Amino acid sequence: MPIIENISNCGAEVIFSDISVNIAGVHILDKINATVPKGECTAIVGPNGAGKTTLLMTLLNEIPYTGTVTIASYEHGPKHRIGYVPQRLSFDRGMPLTVLDFMIMDAQIRPLWLGKNKKAVAKALEILAQLHAEKLANRKIGALSGGELQRVLLALALQQKPELLILDEPAAGVDFKGEYIFCELLEKMRKQMGFTQLMISHDLPTVTHHATKVICLNRKVIAQGSPKETLTHENLTAMFGIHMGMIDLKALPNNDKICNESCCKHG
Repeated sequence: MPIIENISNCGAEVIFSDISVNIAGVHILDKINATVPKGECTAIVGPNGAGKTTLLMTLLNEIPYTGTVTIASYEHGPKHRIGYVPQRLSFDRGMPLTVLDFMIMDAQIRPLWLGKNKKAVAKALEILAQLHAEKLANRKIGALSGGELQRVLLALALQQKPELLILDEPAAGVDFKGEYIFCELLEKMRKQMGFTQLMISHDLPTVTHHATKVICLNRKVIAQGSPKETLTHENLTAMFGIHMGMIDLKALPNNDKICNESCCKHG
């Protein structure tokens, strides 16, 4: 089980120490040592089967592992608020459940058919509006597109006011425009709410544009640091093989970001 301690004074939100996972005799992760900085956006990159989602599952205490996961403690109490946006959500798309119903299900004790709590409804509508998704409130959850569903899942996670937001391929199945909007909203909300963002991504351009730290993973840590330090030809080859497409490192300035859109500008 992850340990919650006062590690914020060293600038860390999460510390993975010697994390190993062995399932049915197969080594999924081998002595992972990595740090997730507080208040920043950290991306985990690597090929399929590298153990990226497995590492997130150790943080969520969903699988057995050896080693130690340490999470920063906060003044509000020993329980750490974690928001999680999965890559996919399996559910019956024929359910007569609206987005608003979905948002307030765990915010009230009484069943939905006995009426909706007004405060829960107001809270859900507020976070949907912040993500420009208020028009989805009365849509059936099963009728949403991939991008719309991801935005609703993000709203549900942010509704808990997390200190740590974990995202597993948040833009998977989202078109280019939707991916840009999703990324922009995440950046905006992170600055407003002050949470730490930890995400898995296969999209290296998105990682170079928006992550402040990268953990390169292929069953073990290949490298970790800024995008410019980690996304080198040598590290990409170690992760993906010699046929991996190259990133133009000359395009990466010293501040580790190449995106000039409003979502990446620091005010």
